[in-house]
Amino acid sequence: MKELIRLDRSLLEPRPCKIELNVNRYAEGSCIIETGNTRVLCTASMDESVPSWLKGKGQGWVTAEYSMLPRSTHTRSKRDREKVSGRTQEIQRLISRALRAMVNLEKLGEQQIIVDCDVLQADGGTRTASITGACVALTLALQKWVAQGKAKPGVILDTVQALSVGLKDSQVYVDLNYEEDAACEVDMNFVRTGSGLFVEVQGTAEKKPFSEEDLRRMMDAAKNGLNHLREKQIAAIQG
Repeated sequence: MKELIRLDRSLLEPRPCKIELNVNRYAEGSCIIETGNTRVLCTASMDESVPSWLKGKGQGWVTAEYSMLPRSTHTRSKRDREKVSGRTQEIQRLISRALRAMVNLEKLGEQQIIVDCDVLQADGGTRTASITGACVALTLALQKWVAQGKAKPGVILDTVQALSVGLKDSQVYVDLNYEEDAACEVDMNFVRTGSGLFVEVQGTAEKKPFSEEDLRRMMDAAKNGLNHLREKQIAAIQG
């Protein structure tokens, strides 16, 4: 197995996170989030209608689209022009579920928010960075819509953050880059609201099964990293 050595930070320390606001002049809410060498552009747009199956039900909807730009990785990949891959669909659904956990859909009214997450540069953790950044873009948009009377006060319930955690040789690694993700025996993603409630926990034993104690250690390590991301979000939103 590949030896895994982390020189830039401690095993339980997340990568440096930077969030730049209002990077798109047209979107109601936008940001670029950087976690290490991973960079994602997140934009939130309002559609003053809802899917047909929600019409007349007095509530809104939040959905997300995710894409990796052709040269976001080491080699150029093809664009999803005709058919969205299964991986992309899975990530889009994950981001959408996470974002709906932070919104009161009834106070949004019968309108839809579409959040686009475009990976500019990938070095592991693109789906988790997308969720963390999308939360900021969505919050900015909702604040604007409340001020304009397009959404009711209280539509924002919480924040939401996401972080990857891995296990290698019984050691827990927080916020995996690409090489660490490829080398770890266990790979997990934790999605949590700012108030501490988990939206989703995804865990896979890539090479070796893990115990309940391993799961507990990874969850405890994730909590500290998620708290760090929440602080970064709030600091960015509050300016």
